[in-house]
Amino acid sequence: MKKHVILIAALFALAAPLSVFAADHDHSGHGMNFLGNKPSGMAHQEVVDGIKTTFTVKTMKDAMKEMGMEMPAGVKETHHISVSFNNAKTGKAVTDGDVKIKVQGPDKAEQTKDLPAMHGHFGADFDLAKKGKYGVMCKFKLPDGKVRSAKFWYEVK
Repeated sequence: MKKHVILIAALFALAAPLSVFAADHDHSGHGMNFLGNKPSGMAHQEVVDGIKTTFTVKTMKDAMKEMGMEMPAGVKETHHISVSFNNAKTGKAVTDGDVKIKVQGPDKAEQTKDLPAMHGHFGADFDLAKKGKYGVMCKFKLPDGKVRSAKFWYEVK
């Protein structure tokens, strides 16, 4: 497990130069949907109390491929779930906060994780190996101190 955490941290560290470029252009990662383009893997988007939330769900294989890397052996998680936050009026990215996601699988099994900040978004890896509908529930507290939540269904086919 420790190796997996270190590997993922290293992968995101390698992606840092790209996030600096995105920040210079105020396109903070996955949430840059103010031009009407759909981010890769977008699963859900909604405005919650003045904050635009954009969720993406990608297979670990696709996420690793986008970073130009091979999938490491022994990884049990099958999908990377991320969420980005933007001020709904200004489009400005909100990159600090406490974010937690609970995923309930088609078999009613639950996984709950804190999502660390990762270069313009918050994300973690989950096991979505079974086919069917998954309930994704997110609770987040941003620097303004308000606790917000969003939820959606995601289907694995």
